[in-house]
Amino acid sequence: MNNKLLNKIETLTFGIVSISILYVLIYNLLHYDPIQGYDGDAHHAYVQNFLNLYIPGRLNQPSSNLTYEFFSPPFPYLFPAFVNEICKSYFSLENIYETCQKIYGFINIIFQSFMYLVLLYLYMKIVKLFNGTDKKIYLSVLLVLGLFTANYRSIGMIRAETYILLLNSFLLYRFLLLLKKSFAYDKSDIFYFGFTIGLLALSRQWAFLLFPAYFLLYFFIKKEHKLRYFKFLTYTFFIGFLISSWFYINLYIEYGSFTKFNQEPIPFSLKNQPLSFYLPIGNEASMVFTKPIRPYFQNQFLPILYSDLWGDYWGYFTFTSRNLEIGRNQLIIGDYLARVNIVSLIPTLLLFSGLRHSFKYIKNVDRSFIKYFNLYLSIAVFISLFGYLWFLISFPQPGGDTNKATYIIHLFHLLGLMAVFRLEDLKQKNYRSYFSIMLILFFVFLHNLSAMMSHFPRIV
Repeated sequence: MNNKLLNKIETLTFGIVSISILYVLIYNLLHYDPIQGYDGDAHHAYVQNFLNLYIPGRLNQPSSNLTYEFFSPPFPYLFPAFVNEICKSYFSLENIYETCQKIYGFINIIFQSFMYLVLLYLYMKIVKLFNGTDKKIYLSVLLVLGLFTANYRSIGMIRAETYILLLNSFLLYRFLLLLKKSFAYDKSDIFYFGFTIGLLALSRQWAFLLFPAYFLLYFFIKKEHKLRYFKFLTYTFFIGFLISSWFYINLYIEYGSFTKFNQEPIPFSLKNQPLSFYLPIGNEASMVFTKPIRPYFQNQFLPILYSDLWGDYWGYFTFTSRNLEIGRNQLIIGDYLARVNIVSLIPTLLLFSGLRHSFKYIKNVDRSFIKYFNLYLSIAVFISLFGYLWFLISFPQPGGDTNKATYIIHLFHLLGLMAVFRLEDLKQKNYRSYFSIMLILFFVFLHNLSAMMSHFPRIV
């Protein structure tokens, strides 16, 4: 087949994948209740008590008495709380709280689904800006960044991770624009960047893992740009501080810590976790590719993270401790998720290939904006990984309950973005090889579709 025909097939595939993603989002909207999500009761309690938590004079007790997610910043709860208050104003039902919970949970999934679509669009704009092409569609974005099963669980729950992904994609886009202008910023750059940093800080503490790389980049840029870049960072992060610091100052006043959690940390030591946490050992390690669902390979870092990224290790889309009786296909889901983990080795290798290719950009590419952008992505990946490990070691859980790919999904999106750059570079050099990889990823996507969908009965 000639390249023109392959290009038409690529465009058709883009349409199929786009429709499939829309179908998954709509299906989950109709079949998933956010109460089934991680700490669902606590997140709903946060929404129900939002005004009590943040209107001065209304809280006459510690915020931890109202929700054990009290340490979480407020921005992701603002929209569902707003819908909840409207709901309570218009209905006078006996079970008003349960009714409004269903309503704002349903509308919140719609809102976060829209955010996810905007996120994919922003990624395409980033790739277009990075490559300097006039293309309007990028199949690689959908088949790499849209392939993470953890994306769709986050969208279905009342959580902050979709906010972090969207805000960070916008921040990356603005940063790439700044790099292409050789750090010649104006007031709009300062405002957009600073405001987004502030909202990220008010979304979830994981977002702070994205910030140090901007400062470390200072040591690598050309000498003539250092002062300009330093001033830009000073202005923007000061704005971010003004927007978000009130929440963390309040945590410190109330609980004596800027980084309060609902569990007390223990002094950092690698001995806090057993050897099996760091190295997948024992017979259960092989169950990553045979039965990758809890409680197998309990508290093993990489097996759980891998199984939760591509499949559903904790079972929040297939079964939960809350509703074991209504989760469907439980007898066969372990076998299917095993196949998901096997075929997902292909995109996993592609992620590592993208990281490796990013190092080549950093070493060999003359265009500084490409070099600096990949350098930022690489640094942010490693800081996010080791920051997350520090958290798991400082707050150890015997069952590994805090080891969830959703928590650190931004790390995989950074890797995915580098993999997309790798694929788009290959497309320019060898279109047939690129097309072959896209075809393989397309079949992986189709195989993994069921893992992205709720296995609970219709809720509306």
